[in-house]
Amino acid sequence: MKRQNDKRGLRFQQASTLFLILYDVLAVNASYFFALWVRFECRFSLIPEEYLLAFSQFAPIYTIAAIFVFWFCRLYKSVWQFASYYELLHVMIATAITFVIQTAGITILFKRMPLSYYALGIITQMGLVACIRFGYRFTLLLRNAHESGGTQESRVMLIGAGVAGQTILHDTRKNEYARSRICCIIDDDPNKWKRYIDGVPIVGGRDEIMRSVEKYRIEKIFVAIPSASPEDRREILNICNETNCELKNLPGIYQFVTGEISVSAMEDVSVADLLGREAIRVKMDEVFQALNGKVIMVTGGGGSIGSELCRQIAAHEPKRLIIFDVYENDAYDIQLELKEKHPELDLVTLIGSVRDGRRLVQIFDQYRPEIVYHAAAHKHVPLMEDSPCESIKNNTIGTYKTAYVAMAYGCQKFVLISTDKAVNPTNIMGASKRLCEMVIQSFDRKIRDGTIGELPPLFTHGEEEYYYLRGQLASAQTEFVAVRFGNVLDSNGSVVPLFKKQIRRGGPVTVTHPDIVRYFMTIPEAVSLVLQAGTYAHGGEIFVLDMGSPIKIDTLARNLIRLSGYRPDVDIKIVYTGLRSGEKLYEEKLMNEEGMERTPNKLIHVGCPIPFDTDEFLTQLGRLMAAAYANDENIRDIAAEIVPTYHPAGKGTA
Repeated sequence: MKRQNDKRGLRFQQASTLFLILYDVLAVNASYFFALWVRFECRFSLIPEEYLLAFSQFAPIYTIAAIFVFWFCRLYKSVWQFASYYELLHVMIATAITFVIQTAGITILFKRMPLSYYALGIITQMGLVACIRFGYRFTLLLRNAHESGGTQESRVMLIGAGVAGQTILHDTRKNEYARSRICCIIDDDPNKWKRYIDGVPIVGGRDEIMRSVEKYRIEKIFVAIPSASPEDRREILNICNETNCELKNLPGIYQFVTGEISVSAMEDVSVADLLGREAIRVKMDEVFQALNGKVIMVTGGGGSIGSELCRQIAAHEPKRLIIFDVYENDAYDIQLELKEKHPELDLVTLIGSVRDGRRLVQIFDQYRPEIVYHAAAHKHVPLMEDSPCESIKNNTIGTYKTAYVAMAYGCQKFVLISTDKAVNPTNIMGASKRLCEMVIQSFDRKIRDGTIGELPPLFTHGEEEYYYLRGQLASAQTEFVAVRFGNVLDSNGSVVPLFKKQIRRGGPVTVTHPDIVRYFMTIPEAVSLVLQAGTYAHGGEIFVLDMGSPIKIDTLARNLIRLSGYRPDVDIKIVYTGLRSGEKLYEEKLMNEEGMERTPNKLIHVGCPIPFDTDEFLTQLGRLMAAAYANDENIRDIAAEIVPTYHPAGKGTA
């Protein structure tokens, strides 16, 4: 069947070409005969015989030359149903060349003709040659307009009158499946206002968006400003988001450079586009030097942060990348993805828990990772409030065991993924992550003091194995750091996937409190921060991202509803459910006692460590571990004794 279709297509193409050639033979001769006829008062009998003889003798020569020029100018190769400026330019070039041939040829070889013969002849020829070709496209446009008369076209506002915007405009017109009609254009350049692009008015700048949406009854807005600054793009998107229009966005300059500018390349505007800050800029050469040729391990490598860590690390040519996760499905997914994208990568995917000391010893003994990114943790606040001991076992004790084994086997850097919930925590998850920060600060201090051998054996297996590990700590020089950041958009357990699911169901969207605020960043931003922090690490630091201003969750929910094409509180209701156990109205980046120091990256800061008695902390940690494994109902009180800034907001079960 495919071969038959190919043959039919070839025969149609050959027939079309032959038809155009025959038409052009008639057109080029009829044009100049018509000019001669008009010159002599449209009466054949008045045309002098010498002019008729010159015309008839030169006609065969001119016909062959014209067909050759048309072929050379690709007038028989274009797909005329998509004819545009470039095809018209080729017609004009071919016409100009044949005009020179006609003028010089008939004058030199036969006779000088009247001036009107040359002028009217070439104008007529241009019209006839272009008419048959562009007439096909015009007929198709009329037919499509007639066929779409019963189909509702979306009325579209285009933002951006630059090259990208013009390309989108042309693509909507030739794409019969787009079913979109651009009614007006917005551009901030005053020199373009009150002008037209292909008949579409440029009505003004961003201040005209709201008025024009109402005036032109706009249903969709296409944003095609790939080179705009983040601030301008964010402001324009926020204005558009106040309308009830569906938003489509050309993501960035990448599509412009690669030529991927089309209606199909446009994406839905995401919440990340509306964040009130610039994206993090990371010096990738520093990151490359830090990771290139190293054996790197990512715990929790299948999670939201862990998997993105793996993606970015894989792109920096490590000697080996080890993915370690307790959940095999997530680990398997990222393994398949990395094998496909980086077939040359030495990738090891292992299943296990950071709570299993023997499994950690086995892995570190076999693979000897030089850098560890510790992303494994329980992070869901309400769930941890109901199972506080699990938070301590997995987060705090799991971090202790992983860091201890990493030191014993010569790990160079250990980077802990922390959270802003560790600052003045009101929930056990935040307290457990603050304890993790204190663990790595204690390890760093012990290394600096040369007393690393005094670390207590917080392992549940035999003493014999512990003494073997302790014997390897004498030369430990591991640099321990923590990276603290806020909520991550679209990560597992974040509010964004929950809101999207609720919107798909038709609502209501549940917000705990109308005034609750959170810091947000995208997953790639969070990971780039972690990688950059590793290059700045000297031991004991807590790196903090300057995330700008916090965002109200209520505003976030309303933006998501609008981005989905609905009206908040009209199409989709918002319901306030009250703060959950352990939940704060706001999050803090640093404790009041911690200072802020700058790093070479202006968006990354380092907090000065809060002094605490390391030996007392380690003793208390042993008691906390015993209570956690005993599922002690008083685990929060014990944690509060160790973390003075922890003030439990409520109590659940152990």
